[in-house]
Amino acid sequence: MTTSRNLLLGLLCGLVAGAFWGGVFLAPKLLADFTPLQMTAGRYLAYGLASAALLLPAWRTVLRKMDGRDWRDLFLLSLLGNLIYYVGLSVSVQSAGVALASLIIGLLPVTVTLVGSHSRNRGAGEGVALRHLAAPLALVAAGGVCINVSVFTDSHGVGIGRQVVGVLGAVLALAMWTAYAVWNARRLAATPKFNSHEWSLLTGVATGLLALVLVIPAFALGGKVHAPAAWGWFWMVSFAVAIGASVIGNGLWNAASRLLPLSLSGQLIVFETLFALLYGFLHEGRWPRSLETAAIVLMLAGVLWSVRLHQPKADLA
Repeated sequence: MTTSRNLLLGLLCGLVAGAFWGGVFLAPKLLADFTPLQMTAGRYLAYGLASAALLLPAWRTVLRKMDGRDWRDLFLLSLLGNLIYYVGLSVSVQSAGVALASLIIGLLPVTVTLVGSHSRNRGAGEGVALRHLAAPLALVAAGGVCINVSVFTDSHGVGIGRQVVGVLGAVLALAMWTAYAVWNARRLAATPKFNSHEWSLLTGVATGLLALVLVIPAFALGGKVHAPAAWGWFWMVSFAVAIGASVIGNGLWNAASRLLPLSLSGQLIVFETLFALLYGFLHEGRWPRSLETAAIVLMLAGVLWSVRLHQPKADLA
């Protein structure tokens, strides 16, 4: 259980983080002429530059608190939760569309809670026992089944090969972000010397440094030739995603991770899925199909049920 104040603040942070993160799924559509590797390099170079600029006033103070283990974990977390994750997501969106990518990756509430259940009493917050969360998690999983049925029965001209590639990219992204979310929550709980904002900016700096490795293969080896206007649009979208999703969204997510037990915070990732779908439907100019609607309802119902299970007993009386 968690206190009512922490529950409310944590839910709000998770909701707003989801609103910013949802835009990540639309970016590959807006940059359809660029490769997934280019989009990953552009976004995270922008994230690194923005983070370094925001961290600069307090850099000496923060640097004095750093040790070798901090840098090692920041680089590994950045590799899993940012670079590899975003390559998988971009491949999925460009191959099979926003709906498939967002709703497979929307199974994060299930995977994070299942994997994170082993971290009870290890700094991530005791939360609610996994057996009590079985029913709401089943609703979220049922939503994932609905969208997979929808994708493969109503492909709208997307060949089976592209659908399979899309599924594989989304599954890779799902695995990477599951590992990141659980490890990052544990690391935050075990690292009180950094606040949520500092940890987010340090992650950005580490990610930006890693992104430098992608510069030559992404921009010099392959890809189409683009006009200056196209490159201007590329960097505009990259910085918008970097500041909105990475700087603001990740900072809010870190705050939610500290306020809530992992058995609940992991499920709030469903808001990313819901906002991604909303943005995707607006971009495509259509309403959700019946199975997509069912998936949204099931996922949202599962998370709201879980939130109720995490309320203090006094509030439920």
